[in-house]
Amino acid sequence: MTTTRVTTSKDRRPAVEGWYTAADGDVRLLGTRCSSCGTPYFPRNELACRNPGCTGPKDGSELEPYALSARGRVWSYADSQYKPPPPYVSPDPFVPYTVAAVELKAERMVVLGQVAPGHTVADLEVGMEVELTEGVLYEDDEAEYTVWMWRPVK
Repeated sequence: MTTTRVTTSKDRRPAVEGWYTAADGDVRLLGTRCSSCGTPYFPRNELACRNPGCTGPKDGSELEPYALSARGRVWSYADSQYKPPPPYVSPDPFVPYTVAAVELKAERMVVLGQVAPGHTVADLEVGMEVELTEGVLYEDDEAEYTVWMWRPVK
């Protein structure tokens, strides 16, 4: 007797369109940067440079697409033991997860994100190097909805 195994794969879609890319496994946050003064923004800033010292035009034309650093250092971290309220969408049943605030040295900013599954607060420490990866935030019958996540650098 021959058994036929049917496998189906769901589409993978970003949970928030345009906030990151995972092209060819290279996960990068997508923001903007002022072409006049270099100030980076995440999420994207489409209006005008908000740096009060900037001498650029301040009409939005100074803002260009910018892929932020893929590595940073843990600035702070915590675990999330409760299901966040809407509009946040979490798996059902809810699974606790760890979040990390990560300092990007080149951009001089801190970006918050979930830590990849399998890593807990016991695995993290302030100052440790982490890198971006892609993970599934939740799924439905049609697709897996993905977000950027941080994971310790090996």
